[in-house]
Amino acid sequence: MKRVHTFISGKVQRVCFRAETRRMAEIFNLTGWVRNLPDGRVEAVFEGEDTNVDKMLAWCHHGPPAARVQEVIIDVHTYTGEFRNFNITY
Repeated sequence: MKRVHTFISGKVQRVCFRAETRRMAEIFNLTGWVRNLPDGRVEAVFEGEDTNVDKMLAWCHHGPPAARVQEVIIDVHTYTGEFRNFNITY
C-alpha cells in the first residue's frame, strides 16, 4: 500500500481535472482527495495499492483531454488508511 502527495501544474484548472481525477481514482480503487490551489496548480493525495497509485500518477501526467500538464511533483509518504473514499475538496 502506498500514499502519495502530488502537485500538478500547467493548464489544469477549468478543464475538469478534479472531476476526472476523482473518476479515475474511483476506477483505480484509491482513496484521498483533490483540490485546486490559488496559484493555478492542482493538489492531490492518493492512497491504495502500489500498482493502482502508479497508474493514477501516470494518468496525472496527461490528465483529461483539455488539460496541458507541465509538471507533476510527487512526494511519497507512509500509507495511513485514513480515508474512506476519494473526494474533491475546496
